[in-house]
Amino acid sequence: MDKNISTLERVKEWNKNTMVEHLGIEVTEVGEGFLAGKMPVDFRTHQPMGLLHGGASVVLAETLASIGAALQVDLTKKACVGLEINANHIRGVKEGWVYGKATVLHNGRSTQVWETKITNEAGDLVCISRMTVAVIDKKV
Repeated sequence: MDKNISTLERVKEWNKNTMVEHLGIEVTEVGEGFLAGKMPVDFRTHQPMGLLHGGASVVLAETLASIGAALQVDLTKKACVGLEINANHIRGVKEGWVYGKATVLHNGRSTQVWETKITNEAGDLVCISRMTVAVIDKKV
């Protein structure tokens, strides 16, 4: 458990002064092969009709998958960069919070594949996303 606490603190530091912080995204749990978080549905994440913007859902999905991917590698030698992301928007949300859980489907030497399910406060599926990440050597 202490490892997870220190990991959560490290992730919070990574997110300072980024879009993640601006949108109010919070990483809430780190576990073996998964990462969970939440995002408010408010003026920062609404589209003009007052619903959760699909792009905000993608930001949450990519944030969780990217951080999850980075936690799988030695960041002194490797970097994780997004290759592709897709999302299916299932249900609208007007207010409250949405919750995301990203789970690794494939953790290879050069690629990772992550699935993120986003739900509303009632646990209903709002969005499902899949992201492919390239694991590359850091330039010296």
